[in-house]
Amino acid sequence: MRLSEVIGQQECKARLKQMVAEDRLPHAIMLCGPQGVGKLALAVAFGCYLLEGNDDDSVAEPPMLAKLEHPDLHFTFPTIKLPSMSSDHKPVSDDFAREWHELIMQGPYFSMDQWMTAMGGENQQAIITAGESDELVRKLSLKSSQGGYKVSVIWLPERMNIECANKLLKLIEEPPTQTVFLMVCEEPDKLLETIRSRVQRIDVKRLANEEVQQALAERYGMDADKATRISRLCGGSWLKALQEMQVGTENEQFLDLFKMLMRLAYKRNVKDLRKWSETLSAFGREKQKRFLQFFMRMLRENFMYNFQQQELCYMTQEEEEFARNFARFINENNILQLYDLANVAIRDIGQNANAKIVFFDFVLRIIVLLIPPKQ
Repeated sequence: MRLSEVIGQQECKARLKQMVAEDRLPHAIMLCGPQGVGKLALAVAFGCYLLEGNDDDSVAEPPMLAKLEHPDLHFTFPTIKLPSMSSDHKPVSDDFAREWHELIMQGPYFSMDQWMTAMGGENQQAIITAGESDELVRKLSLKSSQGGYKVSVIWLPERMNIECANKLLKLIEEPPTQTVFLMVCEEPDKLLETIRSRVQRIDVKRLANEEVQQALAERYGMDADKATRISRLCGGSWLKALQEMQVGTENEQFLDLFKMLMRLAYKRNVKDLRKWSETLSAFGREKQKRFLQFFMRMLRENFMYNFQQQELCYMTQEEEEFARNFARFINENNILQLYDLANVAIRDIGQNANAKIVFFDFVLRIIVLLIPPKQ
């Protein structure tokens, strides 16, 4: 993978290449930033850059790097314990090497949810175990197969358990010869302070709207209007831009649920609202919280739509079509109460409250709050 394949992030690319050119490359770099902005893509592309020794797009990339199968490129990532594993086995990345390779070859922009699905453990908690650090010590103690760098890409190091973190700290303090650690982190505050102090942190910023628009046009031939809408919606995340393009996305499902909720609440159809709440209660807790966050975004967008300020609204074409007739129901008389209602539901779901009770109470309160403004 080449650095030119990474969306935007020109400042980070230039900084990384300058470190190499000036022979002051640190042995441990931590790329920090929000989800979907290209941290993993940068880490993988820069790792390939170190192993290839150049970034000349006019020269074909070595097959081993193009397929991310170079023997000196090592990946570490959170894993789960499968029922087929023995009770004393500590899961390591090699246990899921095939699933990881298949996912990353589709593109280095993906979420933890997508990775959990690929592993087949949507309802588990993925971590990096102490067994992983032992594997890293073993792999990195070997000589480089090509006589150059050995690159260790660690995705989401904040998910290391304490035993693994302590072992990794020792490895970073005394790194094997010509080894470079490239950490991809979204929550650096969860890492040991001693690890954070021994790495060079680079903050990866959100993509500019123009960068997203350009990439959508060049890579997918998207027309200007749709590219503009998606770039405004994605908030600087290429991952979110990709999700917005997919047919049958979760957001489309959430929009249908939002429409149904508001129509039933307006009609005061308690019987069907109960069925609606049971539908939501069947989702996993993380998906329930994502719907409530979507609900709050729709509140905000419909409230702003009333001001008729296009530049303040961030909606898809489908969302805007619904807002034309519905937006007047979200106004200064109920916006704050509706927001509070959603926040309370998110808190209750996070505390493992009974989802059926939470959502039925949620919809009943919306009936009371959903009142059109006085003419």
